[in-house]
Amino acid sequence: MVVTTYLTIPPELEELYYSGLQSGDRFVLPKIRPKNVILSREKIEGLTKRSYLPAIAILWHALTDQQQADWKAVSPYARPNGWASFVADQSKRIKFGIGGTATPNEDHQDMVGKIEIIAPAEEIKITQPHPSSYWVSRKVQGKKGMYLPIEVNESFALPFKLTIHRKSNLTSTGAGSFCRFYASIRHLYQGQNLNHDEIIEIPLISGWDEQEATTSVLAGLAVSYNLFIHLYKVRGTLLIDLVKAEHSGSNWARDPLCKKIEQDFTRGFYQIPKHWAPITMPEGSDYESIYPT
Repeated sequence: MVVTTYLTIPPELEELYYSGLQSGDRFVLPKIRPKNVILSREKIEGLTKRSYLPAIAILWHALTDQQQADWKAVSPYARPNGWASFVADQSKRIKFGIGGTATPNEDHQDMVGKIEIIAPAEEIKITQPHPSSYWVSRKVQGKKGMYLPIEVNESFALPFKLTIHRKSNLTSTGAGSFCRFYASIRHLYQGQNLNHDEIIEIPLISGWDEQEATTSVLAGLAVSYNLFIHLYKVRGTLLIDLVKAEHSGSNWARDPLCKKIEQDFTRGFYQIPKHWAPITMPEGSDYESIYPT
């Protein structure tokens, strides 16, 4: 392998270069490697067989106009798209070997966050920090499978609205038990560094439903906040989805669709914080994203 530092490609060779070569890992071990540009008929057929889209397209076209409209109505995307919502859900059903098609649900999408406590644990607490500046992973438009670390500057301002869709099946193990989703808001007032907790109390037993809370006014200047999910003196399961932390006209919650709440970042993305990081997680407690059945 030829070792290079900087590479300047003459304009007349760019097309030839990019048609046959591609970059490797650009963060840890930068390298140039050949593209696999010639695919045999057998390999093309195998790729088609492994793709879920042909099968999903058949199922989609078998739906009535009203059923397709129902998928669009529950779409979580900024521009509602029923096909995209159906593909996201149905691909998970195929992947996990679940038959049939799902019924569109406004309270959760294809993946949901699962927070579970079994004996001997009785508590779990996880957090998602929101300082004024942090890094996130963002997909590069037009580049399949390529992501970049992007610095986000979150200028916090009131009003601030919390929203969560949840389903709980928890049992109290003692006095003072609770299940909470809340934001701890830091605000400065007369030389004091204060915190205000905007709390959503989640019932220990509940079906899928939406809960929200709003902070409109605080003394002094609100500067930042952290999100928390805290289960205390309970055992069982909490499912969550469609998480929102809204201010300044945007939802700033990371992984709001709960695609992978346990997501960790390594290598060239080491500076990106986990979607949700554990504060208290004894043996018997855990959290991850699952497909609800």
